[in-house]
Amino acid sequence: MSSSLRLDGHRAVITGAGRGLGREMALHLAAAGADIVCAARTRSQIEAVAEEIRALGRNALVVPTDVAVPEQVDALAERAAAEWGGFEIFIANAGGGASGKDILEISDDDWRETIDINLSSVFYSARAALRHFRRRGGGNLITVASGTGMRGDPRTHVYGAAKAGVITLTQSIAVRVARENIRANCIVPGFVLQKTLHDPDEIALARSRGARIPAGRVGEAWELGPLALYLASDASAYMTGEAIVIDGGGLAGGLAPTGWDVLAGEVS
Repeated sequence: MSSSLRLDGHRAVITGAGRGLGREMALHLAAAGADIVCAARTRSQIEAVAEEIRALGRNALVVPTDVAVPEQVDALAERAAAEWGGFEIFIANAGGGASGKDILEISDDDWRETIDINLSSVFYSARAALRHFRRRGGGNLITVASGTGMRGDPRTHVYGAAKAGVITLTQSIAVRVARENIRANCIVPGFVLQKTLHDPDEIALARSRGARIPAGRVGEAWELGPLALYLASDASAYMTGEAIVIDGGGLAGGLAPTGWDVLAGEVS
């Protein structure tokens, strides 16, 4: 491994670290030498990931956190700083809550909940991380959006709006703090499996989605790990304000959201 991709002596806070993309990011950074603060709502999941990290010879700190609650995100950053003396990397990965509702069926509560978990949470995370980075004289913020934030999707109005906001928020932060030795970049996944599939219907759906992607398949969670490592390391030292798409060529190839299949059936 190139020395520029090593993270020896670095400490990273990762939200949504209990499963899927967050777990893979945590394990890849740990394998490169970083100690990891694992944050998510479900303690049992982040405890399991922490054990995997320790098996790699790295330190792991478990901090149950609801990223939609700003006080909990602030406490997460302060706990990491208090226990380990600081951190160099913060990955704001937690999100979810996409809905297939028609826009007229989306309630005010639906809107607020989806925005809070997918956009407000990134703002809270960025604010907590930047407060710490400025105290220590530098740092590296990585956010996670979605290809849905770069195209229209007839099923995910609020989720798409939130993820588009994550991209622009990250870019705005990047240009604001670039002269402060702080970087900010955004990972933009396409269709990526969050787990190994066993159910025949889920496997068939994944294959159907993959058939429409130029690469001929959907992505796997582990494939996000190397990208997160690259952005967290000195190998990407001159990159900031970027939204890096990892989607098997879906956006480049003009892939329409699969929701159009559903919508077509509703239009006579």
